[in-house]
Amino acid sequence: MPLKTTAADMVSTARARIREVETKDAIAMVDDPDVVIVDIRDIRERQRSGYIPGSVHAPRGMIEFWVDPDSPYFKEVFGQADKTYLFHCASGWRSALTVATLQDMGFDAAHLREGFSTWETQGGPVEKSDL
Repeated sequence: MPLKTTAADMVSTARARIREVETKDAIAMVDDPDVVIVDIRDIRERQRSGYIPGSVHAPRGMIEFWVDPDSPYFKEVFGQADKTYLFHCASGWRSALTVATLQDMGFDAAHLREGFSTWETQGGPVEKSDL
């Protein structure tokens, strides 16, 4: 049975109303102490592909709870009003939906348009985990 809205449609709608950052611009932000890069990929993706040095891992399924100061799951890293938050996933789909949802909540954030998929090929630093 056909869906009323496809995942691709949802991503397209989200992208039309959020701030997207190109990979080359995000690479320039890595060492900026005012930027928090948030990786919402599954832990297995981070272990397999590596991750952006200094990035915060926040699983997609918990992010709304982690950014909400009224939630029992709130994480202090998301309570820094003076920071710029840049979310990413593997290809930019999950992070687009995440940032649109966070924007609806009143949390200001952007996302890495192409995700981690072009990070390393465009010269972005990557750390690998021994886990």
